[in-house]
Amino acid sequence: MKNLILGAAILAFAGVSTVKASEVSTPVAIIAQQDSSTKTPVKIEELPDAVKSTLSGDQYKDWAPTGAFKITEANKPTYYQVDAKKGEETASIKIGEDGVVIQ
Repeated sequence: MKNLILGAAILAFAGVSTVKASEVSTPVAIIAQQDSSTKTPVKIEELPDAVKSTLSGDQYKDWAPTGAFKITEANKPTYYQVDAKKGEETASIKIGEDGVVIQ
């Protein structure tokens, strides 16, 4: 009789402690946005004349260009990113192909 009661108790405990897993009823959408910009290195000497004249203007005459990149993005105008140094200070200047500084 003890074995019968013990067996019933074990079955009752196992029935109560089962996990009820269910499927996800709403699908989860994962959206990844792709960056469509390209960054191409450009030699300082090969920059367009409008960009060179902006760099030689009064605002940037004390800055020495250390590197330049041509940035092309989808549905946006192309611009140049010029990395410059003035003493210990460094900056990245964004200049459009027409020589206008982009903020």
